[in-house]
Amino acid sequence: MNEFLDTITIVLDGQPHSLLAQTTLAALVEQLGHPANAVSTAVNGQFVARAARADCVLQTGDQVLLFQPIVGG
Repeated sequence: MNEFLDTITIVLDGQPHSLLAQTTLAALVEQLGHPANAVSTAVNGQFVARAARADCVLQTGDQVLLFQPIVGG
């Protein structure tokens, strides 16, 4: 691994988390081992739909939450 790759720090579920710059929310969910449809996501308090995760490039300081989807009935 190249030690000169840029990294950023986000806040993931309330804890600091380092990752490579230009990481998307979709890539983060995958890196954490979650099936895409098993979690819901929010960045900086805004819900991010599954279809939009690949376009959501994470930035330093972003607050990312992963949570179980809630279904009603």
